[in-house]
Amino acid sequence: MGLDLNSDVGESFGTWSFGDDARIIESVSSVNVACGFHAGDPTGIRATCGAAAAAGVSVGAHPAYRDLAGFGRRFIDVEPTDLTNDVVYQIGALQALARAAGTTVRYVKPHGALYNTIAVHEHQARAVVRAVREVDENLPLLVPPNTVIEAEARSAGLRTVAEAFADRAYTSDGGLVSRREPGAVLHSEAEVVAQVLRIATDGEVLAVDGSRVRIGAESICVHGDTPGAVAMAAAVRRALTAAGVDVGAFA
Repeated sequence: MGLDLNSDVGESFGTWSFGDDARIIESVSSVNVACGFHAGDPTGIRATCGAAAAAGVSVGAHPAYRDLAGFGRRFIDVEPTDLTNDVVYQIGALQALARAAGTTVRYVKPHGALYNTIAVHEHQARAVVRAVREVDENLPLLVPPNTVIEAEARSAGLRTVAEAFADRAYTSDGGLVSRREPGAVLHSEAEVVAQVLRIATDGEVLAVDGSRVRIGAESICVHGDTPGAVAMAAAVRRALTAAGVDVGAFA
């Protein structure tokens, strides 16, 4: 069995430090690097790309709504053309910084509210797909499975990679529990490891109502901003290796 482990990184901004990118990179195979719209600045982004390059970890672009104040976690009713251009801009910026750091951008994963919105919103999903195609039609798109963005990307000829989450609770329809709800984020290392192993070996998660939900994933996200994230990511990597799962980048 093979599986990618990814994490969101590069989200520090100026004197504000966020997450421990260097140590997270030790446990994952791909990193979704902020592009400056929800978090991140050029110096930090370049340093994160350099650390990923040194570790042999794949770099992906993590574009978002233009929302520094809200960390990209608020829906914005942006015009599709503007959204396309915003995503093109962000991918291009990361491509330049990654190249300067000795690596390349190998895939795209939208961030936060944009990620959740394009799962159901056709116009914004098409805008993101258009942006990726216009930059490089060979870039895979990391998406939630069985969603609008997955269908739109496939119909446009893009490779899609289905993603699941190690540290997020699921609803009975396969969606993520809103961060506004209690229990949306799993904080127990044992719970996180158990969920990852269930996804990797059984292709399912236990929803908050106790039901079993089928979920086929090629990549699992371990959030770098969860309390105890470094230890959690290391524990997940160890557990997958012990279970005979080969952890490696999909791109």
